[in-house]
Amino acid sequence: MLSQLMVLFGFFALVLVAVYWVNRAIILFDRLIADGHSAGVFLEFTALSLPSVIGLVLPMATFAASVYVTNRMSNESELTVIQSTGMSPWRLGRPVLVFGLIVAVMMSILTHLLIPKSQEQLRLREQQISGSISARLLREGVFLHPDKGVTFFVRDINEAGELRDVFLSDRRQADRTITYTADRAFLLNDDGGTKLVMLAGLAQTLNVAQNRLSTTNFNDLTYDISGLIAPGKQKRRKIEYIPTTELLTRSAAVAEEADETLGEVLEEAHLRFQGPLLAAIAALIGYATLMTGGFSRFGVTRQIILAIFLLVLVKLVESAVTDPVRSNAALWPLVYLPSLVGLVFVLGLLRLASRPFRPRPVPASGDEVPA
Repeated sequence: MLSQLMVLFGFFALVLVAVYWVNRAIILFDRLIADGHSAGVFLEFTALSLPSVIGLVLPMATFAASVYVTNRMSNESELTVIQSTGMSPWRLGRPVLVFGLIVAVMMSILTHLLIPKSQEQLRLREQQISGSISARLLREGVFLHPDKGVTFFVRDINEAGELRDVFLSDRRQADRTITYTADRAFLLNDDGGTKLVMLAGLAQTLNVAQNRLSTTNFNDLTYDISGLIAPGKQKRRKIEYIPTTELLTRSAAVAEEADETLGEVLEEAHLRFQGPLLAAIAALIGYATLMTGGFSRFGVTRQIILAIFLLVLVKLVESAVTDPVRSNAALWPLVYLPSLVGLVFVLGLLRLASRPFRPRPVPASGDEVPA
């Protein structure tokens, strides 16, 4: 049973990860490629976002595998045969418990190590590419605004990197506006920064105070564009990628650094423990609910619906405790309430499933059989 659970878990996890990954990849593709970044940057960003996607779908895959395996064994009368040998639902639930604990360990590695590290690296790469001048300027046929008061346009970029029909408007000075147009241009990098070398062009300077326009034709002109995009400011660390030990041992300092409340910091820390626990509880809920149905030619459809309903109730409890914990850090134990509620469901369902079968009393001879 454990081997079947692991195989089906891998299948459902792969399918769900693929679905979520494709949805996020489309959004990333539109945003990154539209900003002029290469496919390598797109692949790097999708890979860094993959741990978060996996952590999101593992509990669902765990629940789906538990329900599927239990339903199949029930339909094929395997559970009926096993229970006829005297094995109780409590004993049959051991493989499911072991399966849930294995998934919980995998989830713990994700929530405590991989997801924070990937989120931190993702934020670092976002800061690095946000200051990329080439990515912000080298886009054909689009009027770009790399800085306040600056407009840049290039009609075409050939394979040699030559820019054709360049337009650059600089309105950063209040008293004057300078507009450059050129037939061709190149981007050059040196120790002083990035330079735009324009060839065969025209510079138009408008003196706003005197309302006077002066023009200058040039064969070549070098324009320093390294200052168009100011280097990105160092952003605050987010609690999503701060290590768990730091969240627990330096809660107040982290809250001040990340500009979050103490309750939000403690909630994030304990959610990293709660997530793996909830994955194990989800597997047990799926198994225990289906065990209450017994063998039936009509299947266990009602029990499957009940299992989904119970899982939704657990998630509702999880949503209900969010605001109290964030507003009052002393209420952090409420983070584990969803798992506790789910465990109560499991114990109640297993007790119901293990009740002894009580046949209806057979009337004695001569007694009337009630209608």
